[in-house]
Amino acid sequence: MTPTGAATGTPYVRLRDGFRAHPLAFDAVLAFGVLVSMIAGSFTDPHGSPDGPTFGDHSPDVWSVLIMVVGAASLVLRRRNPFAVLCFTVTISLFELVSDNRPAPIAMSAVVALYTVAARTDRPTTWRVGLATMAVLTAAAMAFGPTHWYAQDNLGVFAWTGMAAAAGDAVRSRRAFVDAIRERAERAERTREEEAGRRVAEERLRIARDLHDVVAHHIALVNVQAGVAAHVMDKRPDQAKEALAHVREASRSALDELRATVGLLRQSGDPEAPTEPAPGLAVLDGLLDSFRKAGLPVALARTDGEKPLPATVDLAAYRIVQEALTNVRKHAGPDAEAEVSVVRVGRTVEITVLDNGAPPSGVPDASGGHGLLGMRERVGALGGTLTAAPRYGGGFRVQAILPVTSRTGEDT
Repeated sequence: MTPTGAATGTPYVRLRDGFRAHPLAFDAVLAFGVLVSMIAGSFTDPHGSPDGPTFGDHSPDVWSVLIMVVGAASLVLRRRNPFAVLCFTVTISLFELVSDNRPAPIAMSAVVALYTVAARTDRPTTWRVGLATMAVLTAAAMAFGPTHWYAQDNLGVFAWTGMAAAAGDAVRSRRAFVDAIRERAERAERTREEEAGRRVAEERLRIARDLHDVVAHHIALVNVQAGVAAHVMDKRPDQAKEALAHVREASRSALDELRATVGLLRQSGDPEAPTEPAPGLAVLDGLLDSFRKAGLPVALARTDGEKPLPATVDLAAYRIVQEALTNVRKHAGPDAEAEVSVVRVGRTVEITVLDNGAPPSGVPDASGGHGLLGMRERVGALGGTLTAAPRYGGGFRVQAILPVTSRTGEDT
């Protein structure tokens, strides 16, 4: 069985596609057809007998045939210069009407040229040019034709020119309508592609932030505990063993979180997709304990009643605390202490991390650093605000205000 789509290979379709690819060839065939029609019409006498028209009683002279050939040949150039072709065909039509008692139907070439002008220009121009062509050819036929001015032949010139202008305008309107539909479809396709690209970029950015937070936090803890173990290895092996145990625990936690984060990039059929939920404020105590084990005293104050938050807000709050404490551990000095507060006020939750350290010169301030930039992006994506600046008298303060209702419409 030949599929339905194979219809595109029929001779008619192939011929149509060939003419569309070579419009000059189509115009040449059209010009030949018009020439044949004009020559055939010149042998016809509509008033040859009382019973109706006759064929062969009248034959055109050589001059009329030459004019018909020239008029038909000019139609080959109708796409390149439609106005010039129209003016030329109207001129030779007038010349034939005025000079011959039995004029040949040379006006057929003017009808085709008028159709081309109407199909390739705007409607006001079509009206002006069409009316002028109809008026000139009809007046000449009435004034110089071999029949009475009110004869049917003269009205036929008026009707054919009017139909040519109307048909050309209809074709132009349809083409404009189809082009508008195609443009809207292409614009919609581009919009869908851009939206898909934007979502992919946002997802990549979110995963990159998660990777940064996980790596920065756990590597900082591993670095601190490894330094402690190296320092006390000879004198206090028990304490070094405890520090190495913390290193092992921190590295295992880092691997687990990295596996869960990278698992988001797996395809749907890939094995070992992550099944554990994303971290949130429910496991905040475990996060603070990891910092305490690394030597950073952290105090926690919560007045939110540990109410559940939307998943995106909960994850953002957890990551903000994690990144802020990581910065404290890396930059605030060995004697620094930190305070974390989680306060729910109305439809917002406020996350504040304070420390009393004195960061050395060269530490990124509130306007720089990948950690602060990641926090700002997280908060901005949820429609919240983030402030990060040195405290008066020493130390640093990070505060994030997150809406409980996220932009995705998620609520508690």
